Amino acid sequence: MAKSKTIFVCNECGNESSKWLGRCPACNSWNSFFEQKIVESKNSGLKVKDNKGNLPQKLNSYQAKETLRTSTGFGELDRVLGGGLVKGSLVLLGGEPGIGKSTLILQICEKVKGEGNVLYVSGEESAEQIKLRADRLGIKNEYIMFLGETDIDVVNQAIIDLNPKLVIIDSIQTMYSEEISAAAGSVSQVREITSQIMRVCKSRAITTIIIGHVTKEGNIAGPRVLEHMVDTVLYLEGERYFSYRILRGVKNRFGSTNEIGMFEMREEGMCEILNPSDILISERDDNPAGSCIVSSMEGTRPILVELQALTSQTIYGYPKRTANGIDYNRLALLIAVLEKKAGLMLGSQDVYLNVVGGLKINEPSIDLGIMLATASSFKNISIPKDMVIIGEVGLTGEVRRINLIEKRLKEAEKLGFKTCIIPESNKKVLKDNYKLDIIGVRNINEAMKKIGLK
Repeated sequence: MAKSKTIFVCNECGNESSKWLGRCPACNSWNSFFEQKIVESKNSGLKVKDNKGNLPQKLNSYQAKETLRTSTGFGELDRVLGGGLVKGSLVLLGGEPGIGKSTLILQICEKVKGEGNVLYVSGEESAEQIKLRADRLGIKNEYIMFLGETDIDVVNQAIIDLNPKLVIIDSIQTMYSEEISAAAGSVSQVREITSQIMRVCKSRAITTIIIGHVTKEGNIAGPRVLEHMVDTVLYLEGERYFSYRILRGVKNRFGSTNEIGMFEMREEGMCEILNPSDILISERDDNPAGSCIVSSMEGTRPILVELQALTSQTIYGYPKRTANGIDYNRLALLIAVLEKKAGLMLGSQDVYLNVVGGLKINEPSIDLGIMLATASSFKNISIPKDMVIIGEVGLTGEVRRINLIEKRLKEAEKLGFKTCIIPESNKKVLKDNYKLDIIGVRNINEAMKKIGLK
């Protein structure tokens, strides 16, 4: 007879322990351990099976098939997915509560009209709530089938009976299986349910979109294996009280990763923004000190965005540093370089930096823009309005080379900018002629002199 034993699994990271712990030693989460029973078989040794029907074959002997895709109706979403929804793929969409996940998914159900039945499974909202949202969004697709259920066995049977073209699971944390003696949303439940959905839908080539909740750290709740099991992982980001939303692809087996699509939440639902750069800098009418335009690459797309910096005399003994949209440690490092290499006395100044539009940028190409915007606010000297600043800055104050400089310059040229400051090493290898006054700089002091900050 098989033996059973009890282990404790962290709901945040999947770390296992033989006893309950108040704090997970792997991810430092508190009260995240849940009890789980596992069954061990007596005959757990290595078993050799006769696999005459499934022998290794040469890879070159296989014939690759063309990937069949279905358009979502949103050009931005199709680009993030690599061209549309792949037939039989499993897509995981995560985001904070109220960010617009269910709204976007319901609009996709309307856009795929004519492709076949759509099964919308909800464990959080009733049919009346979904219908009210559909009426508000003007959704008229008659082939949307609704199922309010949390039992995965019932959901799987409905998928088999209906055989839809698209399945929506909203959300994976509300589903449960009676075979697992754990609460809905626990590590074991989420892992088992995703595995069952994947087996049922992939065997029938049914495209599936799973909605997942996120933790306070911004990661999808549940074990990390959940993200490894699915084909595509999308995150819907943005501040709840801002209208702009960023759809970011962090994993894609059928396309490039780190692509983004930009949307705006309006009364009629999610509306795609085809030219994010134009939107993000459209309200920059005047030219105040502490403001500049930088270029960031999001996947294969260059985006021009406004940085705003503010320095003020501190009233405390320890100066305050606040970063909104960039890494706090990166801001502190760049301020230290400004003090050491450019001679700016910022030790008595509070420094605040904001990326306009609610974007979060981690690319190092905005380093030079951050430093020049901070120096501009400190000296109260404006940076030219028609200038774009691009460059990574090292600890010794040198401006380092960046990648994809041609795409960035073409985006700046298209939006009507006149001047661009870039690393000198990038300027030397430029081949095309641009309608821009391109200025190459070697270090932070040269860049400050070109603008008149030194």
